[in-house]
Amino acid sequence: MTSLEETTEQADSGPSGYAAARLRLLQEKARSGPPRRAALARLTDGWLNALFTTAAQEAGVRGAALVAVGGYGRGELSPRSDLDLLLLHDGRSGPAAIAALADRVWYPVWDLGLALDHSVRTPAEARKTAAEDLKAQLGLLDARHVAGDLGLVSGVRTAILADWRNSAPKRLPELDELCRERAERQGELQFLLEPDLKEARGGLRDATALRAVAASWLADAPREGLYDARRRLLDARDALHLTTGRATDRLALQEQDPVAAELGLLDADALLRQVYEAGRTVSYASDVTWREVNRVLRSRAVRPRLRAMLGGKPAQDRSPLAESVVEQDGEVVLARTARPERDLVLPLRAAAAAAQAGLPISLHAVRRLAAASKPLPVPWPAEARQELITLLGAGESTVPVWEALEAEGLITQLLPDWERVRCRPQRNPVHTWTVDRHLVETAVQASSLTRRVGRPDLLLICALLHDIGKGWPGDHSVAGEVIARDVAARIGFDREDMGVIATVVRHHLLLIDTATRRDLDDPATVGAVADRVGSLATLELLHALTEADALATGPAAWSSWRASLVDDLVARVAAVLAGDAVAEPEAAAPSAEQERLAVEALRTGGPVLALHAQTEAPQDDGAPEPVGVELLIALPDQPGVLPAAAGVLALHRLTVRAADLRAVELPAELGKGTGQGKKTTEVLLLSWRVAAEYGSLPQAARLRADLVRALDGSLDIPSRLAEREAAYPRRRGVTAPPPRVTVAPTASQLATVIEVRAQDAPGLLHRIGRALEEAKVRVRSAHVSTLGANAVDAFYVTNERGRPLTEKAAAGLAHAVEAALR
Repeated sequence: MTSLEETTEQADSGPSGYAAARLRLLQEKARSGPPRRAALARLTDGWLNALFTTAAQEAGVRGAALVAVGGYGRGELSPRSDLDLLLLHDGRSGPAAIAALADRVWYPVWDLGLALDHSVRTPAEARKTAAEDLKAQLGLLDARHVAGDLGLVSGVRTAILADWRNSAPKRLPELDELCRERAERQGELQFLLEPDLKEARGGLRDATALRAVAASWLADAPREGLYDARRRLLDARDALHLTTGRATDRLALQEQDPVAAELGLLDADALLRQVYEAGRTVSYASDVTWREVNRVLRSRAVRPRLRAMLGGKPAQDRSPLAESVVEQDGEVVLARTARPERDLVLPLRAAAAAAQAGLPISLHAVRRLAAASKPLPVPWPAEARQELITLLGAGESTVPVWEALEAEGLITQLLPDWERVRCRPQRNPVHTWTVDRHLVETAVQASSLTRRVGRPDLLLICALLHDIGKGWPGDHSVAGEVIARDVAARIGFDREDMGVIATVVRHHLLLIDTATRRDLDDPATVGAVADRVGSLATLELLHALTEADALATGPAAWSSWRASLVDDLVARVAAVLAGDAVAEPEAAAPSAEQERLAVEALRTGGPVLALHAQTEAPQDDGAPEPVGVELLIALPDQPGVLPAAAGVLALHRLTVRAADLRAVELPAELGKGTGQGKKTTEVLLLSWRVAAEYGSLPQAARLRADLVRALDGSLDIPSRLAEREAAYPRRRGVTAPPPRVTVAPTASQLATVIEVRAQDAPGLLHRIGRALEEAKVRVRSAHVSTLGANAVDAFYVTNERGRPLTEKAAAGLAHAVEAALR
């Protein structure tokens, strides 16, 4: 339609002329989206202007105006949108004249079958109503002149905006609560199979609320992508109105294919994915905006008292969380010394620190990371892999941090295969989430099951990848096996772990399908499952993943009955797999350096330390990237070595990534004195891989001095750790699963094996060591691993005569260690 034709139609102010022009505009395929909505608003403006002008003359009313509010005020008229109109008058005309004017405007609208939301008020009444009714105030923020007295409209609009800004500290919390209540009722647009484009969280109502926040001048929403998201939602609503002929905002299943065709999209899945992406953008913008609003309001409430206390000086409270990562004002931000263009692991480290602390990561930090960070090398360095696992193991607080990274494109930069499952709908009504969110939710559920498996890192990665094949045609388990192997290689797992991950992803439905559809009393059924699983460790992972997957799917996917069937199947398969006994591995011979340190320790009678930086392959610029430090300690065997060494590391804020303790025998004549008649003397070798929580590493000489003091009792480590905890209490972040300490049956013929699975924390290994010392057992060897935020430790202990513990003593020791960790 040309501008001349449109002007001609607008000149015809009769209802039939407007109706015909409106119909032609809506049937015009060449114009859609914002141009059509704007043209429809202009067309409606022209008709109502002529209608109001004639009616005002006939009624003898002056000092009145017709005002578009709400969506019509914004010029966002969809084919079946209501007309939100306010008849504004200065109060000088009598009630009868105003009523006559209103009737002459409202009835022609109703005669055309158009929905009308109308009101008649003076400027004072409009302001009073806005002050009492939040929804009315929001509508008036978009007030726009259509006809009549322009000055009257401008005055009201200016007054309403001023009132809104003055009352923002009071009204914005009300608006926030209104949005939350609506989200509880309507659900999240980005996950609903039949979403309400307007009322669901992330829909058009939330986008309008963000405009109101911006109008308050208190905070502003992230602008990037928000306009496009709003436009896509409005386009979908236009197509829904046109295909149904009704004023509806709910995208019902039966309407999705016609709406997709109207928008020129491939199918209903393409439509939902586009709608989900838009909803996700609006939801994230809402989260960031309301967090900023609450921060500003909190700051305003505290500022007067704080200024009085500080003598007018501003306070900047920044608490370190990890290297180059700090907490400030309830958010995770980058430290002033952070260099994301050089620190390739910083995005994952910041995300892991935020999730573990239960804090949001600031918008500015995420955007700086997205803009400045370079891609990780392939395979990833070990630190990057550990930080990803720590992020995934944080439980519920993983989700908002993951969403923040995804909003700025960091997830697909880290894991390119994620793009195919991002915002992908699942047509099975049992599923609560889109594919990508289901994968993250499965990791959330798996984080509470990490104490049940020996490799919590593999469990969390398998949870994240188990449905990754749904982005490809064919059986998603088969496709997922290939993708999971590739992703595991990218992340930096070794060949054996890659095989385990691929197997678990390939067979992630094996246990639930077999348990609910096959005869478990048939040996062939159990044997077939055992053949596919291959090992007890893989069975353990599959068992935990089966539960996590079902819990993340939805309430209908898991029950006590299903759990009992799966437990029964797992017990039968485990019995088959346990038929092949595994011999106890022999300890590797000490390296030349370890032997040198052991001889030196025996000669001097005290501890000897050596620090060695470990590096990955050189990067493009030729500089190796440090991923940790190897700390070797050798000292003559004596009580209290493990808690003393672990306590010293905790005091110096060194995080233990891995550790091994073992005893080696050396000729007694190498030591001080005569050897007291013994031919050999035992020396303890402790090999640690440690990293500073933040800041630089301590000097080896200082570590040795503190270790000597800890061993002779002059350094009270428990008291020092307690004092530091009291002075600088750690933020209570995620709620971790409780520790689990068990006796590993038949794990060794020479010692009793105590397995500890717990949330990693400063001083954890020190507390374990103290509990073992207090039980008067001898630690023959220890194998400590920190996988993400999970500690998975094994201690080979004997009694004072060097023999394995009795069954009763072993159970008591396990109980005592577990009690010490709670």
